Amino acid sequence: MNEYFTVETEEGIRIDKYLALNLPDLSRSHVQKLIRDDLVIVNKKPVKANYRLSLYDQIEVVIQEPEEPEILPENLPLDILYEDSDVIIVNKPKQMVVHPAPGHPSGTLVNALMYHCGKELSGINGVMRPGIVHRIDMDTTGSLLVCKNDMAHQKLAEQLKEHSITRIYKAVVHGNIKEDEGTVNAPIGRHPTDRRKMSIHAKQGRSAITHFQVLERFGEFTYIQCRLETGRTHQIRVHMASIGHPLLGDAVYGPARCPVKGLQGQTLHAGTLGFMHPRTEEYLEVQAPLPDYFVDLLQKLSCKSSFFN
Repeated sequence: MNEYFTVETEEGIRIDKYLALNLPDLSRSHVQKLIRDDLVIVNKKPVKANYRLSLYDQIEVVIQEPEEPEILPENLPLDILYEDSDVIIVNKPKQMVVHPAPGHPSGTLVNALMYHCGKELSGINGVMRPGIVHRIDMDTTGSLLVCKNDMAHQKLAEQLKEHSITRIYKAVVHGNIKEDEGTVNAPIGRHPTDRRKMSIHAKQGRSAITHFQVLERFGEFTYIQCRLETGRTHQIRVHMASIGHPLLGDAVYGPARCPVKGLQGQTLHAGTLGFMHPRTEEYLEVQAPLPDYFVDLLQKLSCKSSFFN
């Protein structure tokens, strides 16, 4: 896929800066790599990154489609909560990535699903994410819905779009939430300055609604239940942090130093998942039990044990 530009008003600007502005889907480092690889051509000749544009320069950018790596099945343990010929619901453990990505080429849930299901996974999301309808973070545990065919994927994706799927999470947050329940209604988008984060202050945020309910108070911490009305990236983490109650263990949206010894990542568990079955059209709901680390944490909080850093 090639991109073509004619310089009309940007005379004197560096080529790398020009392309970063005019190709917003590419990072500055990606643009510079294209230049190093002689894939940026001005007036039929490759140029360097410090080339300054002249009026009416003809620019051609050769953007090569990235090669998708081969994803291999792996015999990894799966905690299956429900399975039939259309869907499979698994209880994802902590520290497991949902699908292969840079830095995590193997050992993912998708690798395990490919081994378990063979070729019985929907292909709508491509070879990198077969069967995956929605995702949860690496450090989030709990129920994850996977589709075995395109019919199921299409119908469940529509339910997600309509916000009709029941998704209830359990979490421990910093601070003492005074209200017994509440709702955070704040659009979420990419953080304006930190690309690792999402934010309620994004210029182009998408509608996001989280309903929370207090289950138990522990003084410095509160055990809550969150029901998602929408499903944006990091939604619960961002919303709870925005009202001054970041998730315990969340170093991205909360304190950099975790006060609990040995805790890895945010304390968040996808407990309840309910939806209309794509074939039977009957309501199906599953419960993922709290993982051991979460149960132990609640016991220590209730006993006010000396387990803080």
